[in-house]
Amino acid sequence: MPLHPYDYAIVRVVPRVDRGEFINVGVFVHCPTQSYLGCRIALDRSRLLALAPSADVESIAAHLAGLEAVCRGDADAGPVAQLAQGERFHWLVHPRSAVLQTSAVHGGASGDLVATLASLFASLVAP
Repeated sequence: MPLHPYDYAIVRVVPRVDRGEFINVGVFVHCPTQSYLGCRIALDRSRLLALAPSADVESIAAHLAGLEAVCRGDADAGPVAQLAQGERFHWLVHPRSAVLQTSAVHGGASGDLVATLASLFASLVAP
């Protein structure tokens, strides 16, 4: 099976940006040579509340759902969701100082991008 280069970034919730503490909640994977842009996001509400008891969990969950919709390119997710895959990936992983952030972008090579996304999620996000 041929290997295809991909980029990925971890999605993080940083409930108090001033403290810099975060929990990993998802992964974006992009492989332009295979026209692949995927994500897997799961908010562990109990972990978030343990880190930040006053966190607005419902708002954070809604914003994470919005990121998933942009990643998928959903028609009702606004103009960013209508951009090309590469542009959406760059928008999704662009550094920001907000409650939702991403890690630096990392690279790899994979023969099965769906399995790679699952493996990255299992090793970097799942408790």
